[in-house]
Amino acid sequence: MSSDYETYDLGDFTLKSGEVLPSAKIAYKTFGDPSLPAIIYPTCSKSNVDIDQTAVISDNEWLIGSSKTLNPSKYFIIIPALFGNSESTSPSNTSLSPFPRITFYDNVKAQYTLVTQQLHISHAFAVLGWSMGAGQTYQWATQYPSFMDKIAPFCGSAKTSLHNQVFLEGVKTALVAAKGASSAGIANGYTSEHKGGAWTKEERETGLKALGRVYAGWGFSQAFYRERLFESVLGFKDLETFMTDFWETWALSKHPENMLTMLYTWQSGDCSAQPPYNNNFPAAMKAIKAKALVLPSKTDLYFPPEDSEYEVECMEKGIGKLEVFPSIWGHWAGGPGQSTDDVAWLDAKLKEFFAE
Repeated sequence: MSSDYETYDLGDFTLKSGEVLPSAKIAYKTFGDPSLPAIIYPTCSKSNVDIDQTAVISDNEWLIGSSKTLNPSKYFIIIPALFGNSESTSPSNTSLSPFPRITFYDNVKAQYTLVTQQLHISHAFAVLGWSMGAGQTYQWATQYPSFMDKIAPFCGSAKTSLHNQVFLEGVKTALVAAKGASSAGIANGYTSEHKGGAWTKEERETGLKALGRVYAGWGFSQAFYRERLFESVLGFKDLETFMTDFWETWALSKHPENMLTMLYTWQSGDCSAQPPYNNNFPAAMKAIKAKALVLPSKTDLYFPPEDSEYEVECMEKGIGKLEVFPSIWGHWAGGPGQSTDDVAWLDAKLKEFFAE
């Protein structure tokens, strides 16, 4: 599929914090005819070194196709990109330093503006997404509860758990240590005399490689490694080759400040941290009106099924349904399409859910 995308000018965009993101732009891509039922499918935490490289919006396209439930002949599918992903307004394509702190609330507010004002959609059939895309799905369902009929968050959460925050603290600290910096605390950026300064080539490479190796212990499950699927399925000759050629290569394609921007968004994720819920998480879950199919992975180390069970328990009776990926691929069960059995399972669940 093509990685071409468009951008929509949001102007000077006021964030939830009160800060202004000047001349903000949101990148997006659509599939299908606008007259068809709309599906909003936000991106996850992907970022490239600069905006001229392969588009990261395209990382969502593995779930779209004529043979899939997300069929462009049946639905108008909209993929909006996160701030910080290198396509929407990001540290890598602006001179803003330090870059404003962006929340899920801000991203969904921008997406709502795009969908309603640029694409002229007044109601969506569904919102769905993987990982941070799932966080945005929950944000949509609580920020604009009447806007969609269905939501399908997979391998993600409505509120970033304490354990998940700690995992991300390790990712952040590994990255910024290359600048001689340390974390300023959970969801609080980092401290360094170089804060806001350009990364040298050595700092970038050292920090991103470290970030990749921290992620390596979390993206896939213990069983994935025990059964050596990195060899038998992904084709790497040994564990160290998997570390260098998969994880370090993945990390080195990123922009460090973009990653820090989206890491803040993820760490601070909480769809109850907005009016009218005022941090009452059960109240936020009870406000969801859309039918919800919640799809955690049995072996996800970021977003365990127990967290999803609580989310569904907090919803009004008859709103939420839980289905667990029967997978040892960990977080990767929900994307980006490398586990073909999990793709087939997810697609079948979506097909059934959409037909209800």
